[in-house]
Amino acid sequence: MNLPERFSNLPAYAFPRLRALLDHHAPGGPVEQMTIGEPKHTFPQWVTNIIVENAAGFNSYPNNDGTDELRGACANWVQRRYGVSLDPATQVMALNGTREGLYNAAMALCPETKNGQRPVILAPNPFYQVYMVAAISVGSAPIFVPATAATGHLPDFASLPADVLNRVTIAYICSPANPQGSVASRDYWADLIRLAEQYDFRIFADECYSEIYRNDPPPGAMQVATEMGADPERVLIFHSLSKRSNLPGLRSGFVAGGPQSIKALKQLRAYAGAPTPSPLQAAAAAVWADETHVTENRALYREKYDVADQVMGGVPGYQGPEGGFFLWLPVDDGEAATLKLWQETGVKVLPGAYLAQGKPGQNPGEGYIRVALVAPKENTQRALITLRDCLYK
Repeated sequence: MNLPERFSNLPAYAFPRLRALLDHHAPGGPVEQMTIGEPKHTFPQWVTNIIVENAAGFNSYPNNDGTDELRGACANWVQRRYGVSLDPATQVMALNGTREGLYNAAMALCPETKNGQRPVILAPNPFYQVYMVAAISVGSAPIFVPATAATGHLPDFASLPADVLNRVTIAYICSPANPQGSVASRDYWADLIRLAEQYDFRIFADECYSEIYRNDPPPGAMQVATEMGADPERVLIFHSLSKRSNLPGLRSGFVAGGPQSIKALKQLRAYAGAPTPSPLQAAAAAVWADETHVTENRALYREKYDVADQVMGGVPGYQGPEGGFFLWLPVDDGEAATLKLWQETGVKVLPGAYLAQGKPGQNPGEGYIRVALVAPKENTQRALITLRDCLYK
C-alpha cells in the first residue's frame, strides 16, 4: 500500500541521513558524540524516589490532560518565570513531551482554509523537523523563512508578501533557537505579535531551551503578549523538562495558551492522546516546583559556553550561543566537514543542511555544522579542540 503523497516525498530525517553519510567509514579516533541534543547532566535523585512512591499509579490509566497537581505546578512556574497568571484548569495541558504538543496543536488549530485559500504555516529555516511534518499533515503549505546571520539567526516573518501573510494560520518560532542559540528579544516578540494580530494567525512558541542561557533569562512570548494586552488566543507556549531538568526520558512537558485553544487541544487529546503515566506526572509536578537543580544545571552549561569561547574564539565567524546547548559553526561545506571530522578524528557532528530546507546553494544550513555541548565539560573541551584543529587549522 502506498503512502499518502504528502508523506511519500518527505526528506529523510536528519539522523538517518547522518548514518548514511558516516556509517560506511571508520572513525579516525575515539568516538565523541556531539550530534544529538540529549542532555547528559544528572537529574535530581529525588525524582526516582517520587516515581517509586507513586508506582501504584502504573495500575491505572493516567489523567489525559494532566493531574491538577501537575497543571498547577506548570501554571505556578509560568507565574514565577514570566509573571503571567494562568488558570491551570483551562489554560494549561500536560504533554507527553513538547514534540507531541507542537504536532498536535497544528492538528487541532489549523483550519482547512483561510480567506478561501489553502492555509500557510510558517517556520524558521533551519528548524525543528516536527514543524514541517505538522504543516504537511494538516494539508497546509509550509513556508520556511531563512534565519541567517543577516537576520540575527531569527526569521523575518514580516518580510513575506501580504498575499502570503493573509493565508498564514500558524507561525512556529523557537527561542532560544535550535540550532543557532539566538534569543528573541522583547522587541522581536512584540513585532511578531503585532504581525499576528494584523494578519490573524497564532504563534506557536517553542521555548524548551528557555532555562539554558548565558546571561539574562530570555523573555517569553506569552510574557510579552500579556504585557501588550494581545488576544489571549494569539500565543501558545510549549515547555519541557527534557532540557531544563535533564529528563528527556520522562516525556513531560506542557502547553499553555488561551482557553479556546487549550479546549481544542484537549478535545483532540481525548481521542488521540498519549498521556504521561501517573507516577511520572507526580514526579514532573515536583520538578516544575524546584529551581535549585535548574540553577545548577545552567551553571554547567555556562562553563561549557566559556570553554567553547576559549577554544573556538579565533575561528572566523564563530558566535557563541546566547542560549541552548548547540554551537552553530561556520564551515565551507557542512557534509564535507562532518565526514572529514569523522574520518580523521572520530568526532561526530551534524551537517547544518540536514536541519534546513532548500535546493543546493539555497539551503541556509549548508555552510554550518551543529555541535551539541551535552557531554561533561572535560569531554566537551577535548572534542572541541580536536574539532578546531581538524577543521580550522
